[in-house]
Amino acid sequence: MQLPTDRLLLRDFTLDDFADVHAYGADEQTVRFMDWGPNTPEETMNFLRRKIAAQKDVPRREFDLAVVLRETGRVIGGARVSVDAHRPATGDIGYTFNPRFWGQGYATEAARALVVFGFGQLGLHRIYATCDPDNRASARVMEKIGMLYEGRLRHHLLQKGHWRDSLLYATLESDPRD
Repeated sequence: MQLPTDRLLLRDFTLDDFADVHAYGADEQTVRFMDWGPNTPEETMNFLRRKIAAQKDVPRREFDLAVVLRETGRVIGGARVSVDAHRPATGDIGYTFNPRFWGQGYATEAARALVVFGFGQLGLHRIYATCDPDNRASARVMEKIGMLYEGRLRHHLLQKGHWRDSLLYATLESDPRD
């Protein structure tokens, strides 16, 4: 599975991605808004093994993809689109990037590719995403790709022992695209 963009290639993870994935998965700055991490080497390897195993699922509902900088071939993050098993026309997206690559438009480029893939090849009707209310950069990515703010989910996620609110954004297949 591969999704090319101007500067990136979103592709299935492989075990060869371990060093780059662990570099961001073990970084406290990267995971401060996540419900996982910082990862140990064992946790990173287990993550990769789970994602590689899920690539064989039929039907495939989870597309966890390495985000590769085409210029260097280096994995700079991960991006995901998942199809809801109970509402098959609904999916959600997420992304995580190495902080050394923040602020350069890569998350926006990857998220946009996920939305195009979700509506086009997966036949989704609605795609949503959530983020920590303090993660303005992630909220801005969702806004840039045309997702609309739908509200605040109170105590939505148990994150590292504490309940956390989430901001909910979504887009519909029929929404205008830029």
